[in-house]
Amino acid sequence: MTVQVVLPGVLAALAGGEKHLELQPAGGTLADLLDVLAAEHPLLGGRIRDETGQVRRFVNVYVDGDDVRFSGGLGTAVRDGAEVQVLPSVAGG
Repeated sequence: MTVQVVLPGVLAALAGGEKHLELQPAGGTLADLLDVLAAEHPLLGGRIRDETGQVRRFVNVYVDGDDVRFSGGLGTAVRDGAEVQVLPSVAGG
């Protein structure tokens, strides 16, 4: 199974400048994908998940356009060929 992870420039810098990563998770959940991502790019993995393994509060993750906060969190199914976007929240006033 291959999944494409799309990163904005600020996070791509933590993955060697790559904005598109193709990963092969061992299982079919977002948690499995993030485990592989953290193993290959530890700095990026640390920016996405906190010390307890949860997605950081100010990081948004979308699987095929759906926000994982509303579709199962780390247990969200990730199919072969899925596109996962990781975006830091932007605050302003």
